[in-house]
Amino acid sequence: MTPKNLVPVPDRWRGQGAVFLCAFLWSTSGLFIKFVDWNPVVISGARSLVACVFLGIVGLIFPDMGKVKNKPGPLWAGAFAYAFTMITFVTANKLTSSANVIMLQYSAPVWAALLGWLLVKEKPRWEHWAALVMVALGLLLFFRDGISGGGLLGDCIALLSGIFFGLHSVILRMMKSGNPRKSMHLAYAVNIIISVPFLVMNAPAPSAPAILALLFMGTIQIGCASIFFSYGIKRISAIQAMLTATIEPVLNPLWVFIVIGEKPSSSALAGGSIIIVSVLLSSLVSKRREDRQNRFVKSSS
Repeated sequence: MTPKNLVPVPDRWRGQGAVFLCAFLWSTSGLFIKFVDWNPVVISGARSLVACVFLGIVGLIFPDMGKVKNKPGPLWAGAFAYAFTMITFVTANKLTSSANVIMLQYSAPVWAALLGWLLVKEKPRWEHWAALVMVALGLLLFFRDGISGGGLLGDCIALLSGIFFGLHSVILRMMKSGNPRKSMHLAYAVNIIISVPFLVMNAPAPSAPAILALLFMGTIQIGCASIFFSYGIKRISAIQAMLTATIEPVLNPLWVFIVIGEKPSSSALAGGSIIIVSVLLSSLVSKRREDRQNRFVKSSS
């Protein structure tokens, strides 16, 4: 018999596979955002509208996916945190390079550790503090380059997106046995509402590339990705999810470089590498501790 706090191995593999697919789809966001020459808040709202309709149809086809109930407080808090994650992410992509955005947003696990300490009393361990110091060093490299290259505002907004993303992950942990997909679905609706005033003030001129990019982002890049994420996060730990999602900050700037030719600066590459390596090492240390605890539980059951 499997202890109740351990997930069966086949289920863990499916969970890791789902998060891997989610990260792969997320990694295309920087490229397709570049194809839409609209106000970034309108882009965020438009792709959220497509995602909202798409997930609504999926919910009708698979109604069992939505039976789990969530507490209203964490549900709405998670929705707003994820909505602002998307808005700041799209905005930053319009103001600085995609490589800068994704590598700065990838500092999210460190902010999640600190916010988890403040909100749910999960005290950060030594590897989290060490990662925070290294992330701070990476940020110094980013912002030094941003001041000289004119991308400081975009870098700051990208960092803010990472903080919102970290907050979102903490709130999902607070939801415990809830349904993450519902929170993400609600976040898309919040995004749509926020984008309406921007759409009224500056209505964009629709074009075939923009419409096709928005359809892809809404259905595949965030629509299908949110389904994979909701499935995977119920079966693996947040640390395992972060290790599996390492593919995103690697692929995101690669797609943009291959298609558009946008190259990150040497300082951005150095700062981003420090951030990614520090988060990865921190997650590996935490995962080893978690594995030891799981083996202990399994041996004592």
